[in-house]
Amino acid sequence: MANRSPPTAYRAVDRWNDVFDALRAEPRRQLVLSLLEASIDGWITLPDAAADPNRSVDRETLTVELFHHHLPLLAESGYVRWESDPFRAARGPRFDEVAVVVESVRENADRLPERLVDGCHTLERERREDSGLSPRR
Repeated sequence: MANRSPPTAYRAVDRWNDVFDALRAEPRRQLVLSLLEASIDGWITLPDAAADPNRSVDRETLTVELFHHHLPLLAESGYVRWESDPFRAARGPRFDEVAVVVESVRENADRLPERLVDGCHTLERERREDSGLSPRR
């Protein structure tokens, strides 16, 4: 007899898949980071809050990608709420599911392989702060 999952329950493995799908793209990770830095019930301005601070970005292209792809994916899973006018986002009812993963990675930046940290502004900053070095300017 095959091992079957309960048909009525949304399995933990499916929730993990949702979390990793949500965090797979840089604009979505940046958006989660920006929401972590905002107040719990605060709104963040888009597209700026989803832009990688280490890269120059075409705001118009990012806006279109957020509007048509990234925000619907995050909202469908309940990670964010968003509005188009003004263009902004806030934490959704399941934000904690993606937040805990991002926070765990940040808290363990000093344990990550260099190739996962180099070029990632957030993790480089965390690693400098953990080592007691002042931020570069």
